Amino acid sequence: MLMSVLSLSVVLLSSPQNNASTSHPGELSVPPYEITNKNAGASPITDPAVLAAFHGIDGINRIVDDFVDRVAKDPRIEGIFRARDDVRFRRTLKEQFCYILNGGCDYTGMDMVSSHKDHGVTTTEFNALVENLQDAMDAEGVPFRMQNKLLAKLAPMHDEIVTR
Repeated sequence: MLMSVLSLSVVLLSSPQNNASTSHPGELSVPPYEITNKNAGASPITDPAVLAAFHGIDGINRIVDDFVDRVAKDPRIEGIFRARDDVRFRRTLKEQFCYILNGGCDYTGMDMVSSHKDHGVTTTEFNALVENLQDAMDAEGVPFRMQNKLLAKLAPMHDEIVTR
């Protein structure tokens, strides 16, 4: 019995705890990376009225799903994300927005530089992404002032996302 417990402990201790690639069904494997909320690229907003204006976690989920669908149909930017892991992209974006909006979520995705390094995003394409996000937030009925609170947290990521 003691040997079984020790063997299990060795397996658990030697498992790659920082690799998020195997813990979510339907996602493609990614190389191991450090999982930390710092990877979200911004600190949480402390005003609870902002999360309420986004209609909580359910609203965040609707916004992200709408945003991702819009991006996939936008001829200006759909090519950037054509080869992405859609399941992982939706999950980590929901986590990121939930974390930044202080919805009680942890962000398990990669940092912004690592997750965007092979996309070759331009400033024009970044701006198109923002337009699509604003349209998704509008469709959810998020007031403009509250949208700006999230956008203010996301805007500094421009330099980490835009690579050409």
